Amino acid sequence: MSEQGAQASTGLDADDSRLASLGYQPQLRRVLGLFANFSVAFTYLSPMVGIYSLFILGLGTGGPAYIWLNFIPIIGMLFVALVFGELASHYPVAGALYQYSKFSVGPGYGWFVGWFYGFALLITVAAVDTGVVSYFTTLTHNWFGWNLDPTNHVTILWITVLLLLIQTVLNITGAKVMGRVAQFGVYVEIVGTFGIAIILAIHGFHHGFGYLFTTQGQTHAATNAFGVDFHGSWLAAALIAVLAPVYIYYGFESAGDISEETKDAGRKVPRAMRLAVIWGGIASLVLTAALLLAIPGDGAKGVGDAVKGGVPSILGQLPSGVQDFLLLMIIFAFFSCGTSIQGAGSRLAFSYARDGAVPASSWVSRVNRRFGTPVNALITGAVITVLFVLLVFISPAKNAHFLFITYPGGINALLALVSFGVSGIYLSLLLTVIGALVARSRGWVPEGRFRLGRWGVTVTVIGAAYLALMFVNVVIPTGLKSPRGALFNYDWITLLVIVIIAVVGAIYFVLARPDRGVRKHLHDELEASAAERHT
Repeated sequence: MSEQGAQASTGLDADDSRLASLGYQPQLRRVLGLFANFSVAFTYLSPMVGIYSLFILGLGTGGPAYIWLNFIPIIGMLFVALVFGELASHYPVAGALYQYSKFSVGPGYGWFVGWFYGFALLITVAAVDTGVVSYFTTLTHNWFGWNLDPTNHVTILWITVLLLLIQTVLNITGAKVMGRVAQFGVYVEIVGTFGIAIILAIHGFHHGFGYLFTTQGQTHAATNAFGVDFHGSWLAAALIAVLAPVYIYYGFESAGDISEETKDAGRKVPRAMRLAVIWGGIASLVLTAALLLAIPGDGAKGVGDAVKGGVPSILGQLPSGVQDFLLLMIIFAFFSCGTSIQGAGSRLAFSYARDGAVPASSWVSRVNRRFGTPVNALITGAVITVLFVLLVFISPAKNAHFLFITYPGGINALLALVSFGVSGIYLSLLLTVIGALVARSRGWVPEGRFRLGRWGVTVTVIGAAYLALMFVNVVIPTGLKSPRGALFNYDWITLLVIVIIAVVGAIYFVLARPDRGVRKHLHDELEASAAERHT
């Protein structure tokens, strides 16, 4: 055996030995290297998907200057990624957040983190896959002359189900296939961010660099593109505009979900998490700046036209052939993003079920012998995602009132639910970081390949503070007439969804007591030996 092969074999043995010390036998196949692991995390974070979905929210609330708000979630999430890197290195197990919280605090706490995170992932897949519809209908119109209506519920359903079917089949056929889709997705993201920026620059920007430091009248109701009023306050506008990048910079934690399929996971997963945040931030800043500088027209009118027409109105300046090429890249970016999220979510379901934490656990946790993937978990997740997509058919024409809560007319139920895709993930991340603080207070000493050392507590506190502030900013009800309520969380709706999911989880928890099964899987030989060394 060559020296390189011997090192690889030793690494695999170490990975499996660590898994065994946590009480698990290897069932998934370790076929992913650093780039594949990073690719899954990066395509889940997906700067292209985030910007093409949320550019108008940031622009229409904060003006071009909203670009600088990107640094808040980039820096905040980098602290969180450092915390998760230490946890992932110590607990390189599929299921990431659920596993970290289970070992850090206890079985019940870990179960609820997995409950919130699992729902958030399923909803996010539905949100991403439905987000591709308008780009798909535009491309088919350009190529075939089809006139599909992207707002038609049946059109949304069949395009989304078709996309989901392809994603599920690819994910079933193996982690290596998922990794290759994600790797190609990274190349698409590079072309779709840096490439588009270069193309727009060559075509000619309409503004100078100073334009990026202006609000173009978006803080006043009379000139705001959405007609909302921030009473001239940039801070008030920034609190809403920052939510556009907040929706982008997460997903890096999925690198931990596929730990059991990653070689040398204790070292490579933490690195992949950091790289996903850093390169996601760089790519997002470059693309956002290019789109802003390429906005045709001046002043509030130029911003208003860009908000009304969205990113396609900016790219519409380019030759038709280039536009079609960009549409293809955007569609694949959505596709690879959804594929990575589904893959990560299925590993959470597998890990959750392996501990007996959900109904039909033995069936959900079954791994296909031929493909080495949790096929039943993938199929179950796909079915639930389709059920969420069906919510597009529920769309009251007028405001619906219930006690002090008003459901806004014209907003379909899936769109209202999508806000939980972010708030649920931020809540799960926050609970996990709090769990890390609890573990440290109990004397937990990290023993993985990646450690924060004496900076551990400081980094964890900063990460928790950022997540808490952004979570509150996402869910806080401020009235349907406020900018946040009108454009983002629909007043009480986002918070109400969290409460409903929490109550349903609590009822199931009390009746089924899944924590009893989870409690049987708290074995960690490494911590026992570490405790002996430190006494």
